[in-house]
Amino acid sequence: MAAKNGASDAHRSRDRLGDIIFGTETPAGKTFDLILIIAILVSVAVVMLESTEYFRTNYGPLLTGLEWGFTILFTVEYLMRLYTAARPWRYARSFFGIVDLLSIIPTYISYFFPGTQVLVAIRTLRILRVFRVLKLVKFVREAGVLGRAIVASRHKIIVFLYTVLVLAVIVGSLMYLIEGEEHGFTSIPRSIYWAIVTVTTVGYGDITPQTVAGQTLSAFLMIMGYAIIAVPTGIVTTELAREEMRSTARLMCRSCNTEGHDPDAAYCKFCGEALINHLNAQRE
Repeated sequence: MAAKNGASDAHRSRDRLGDIIFGTETPAGKTFDLILIIAILVSVAVVMLESTEYFRTNYGPLLTGLEWGFTILFTVEYLMRLYTAARPWRYARSFFGIVDLLSIIPTYISYFFPGTQVLVAIRTLRILRVFRVLKLVKFVREAGVLGRAIVASRHKIIVFLYTVLVLAVIVGSLMYLIEGEEHGFTSIPRSIYWAIVTVTTVGYGDITPQTVAGQTLSAFLMIMGYAIIAVPTGIVTTELAREEMRSTARLMCRSCNTEGHDPDAAYCKFCGEALINHLNAQRE
């Protein structure tokens, strides 16, 4: 009986720890996320400073010590997530699980290869630590809304991009005929490149029309560019408004690390894991 009670207490402690690590509604969960965000930002700053010669020369040991400290901290965090996740293997294979792992592996690899003969490989691996910044996305609630809005508008955006591409091909071909090779428009693909640069209002200036007809066509394309830029913005904005109207509780499933469940959901719609206990914990 005592062993059963002990196992039950351990299970409850694991669930409470999981609510803090994966949840964002409780004060403890918000505090954990805030501390983690600060640690991520500082660790990325350390990586950036270490990449500059001045700081690497004058503060190399300090930066190395800080990097190892952050690596140990994120290793403990990763192990805690594996321990508290309802399905550890599913979390380990998820996007953020892979990012969490990539953020700590390079430092350990560099420990086993300290020789100068593999210095280039080590530096390449250490660049992967910047992947740590991708973990910040999970703390931005609106990122999910924006992502769903972009997915919902993907067909309209594809049609829009196809229209722009057709316009660039037509205008580029016309410009090739008008200007010709003597004015830098040496081929239709190069003329299409000029049309894309012009319609996007980038304007590198490496190719410019010299004739009156070419300049007239160029001016028309520039004006069209302003209208074209506004189209995808309007498409995504409309879908964002619709997504806001369909917004649901941002409850995160500890099994697959996904959000967007209905307020009365009992199971995760992505992996089928039960949500009712996690909902009750948040309501309490």
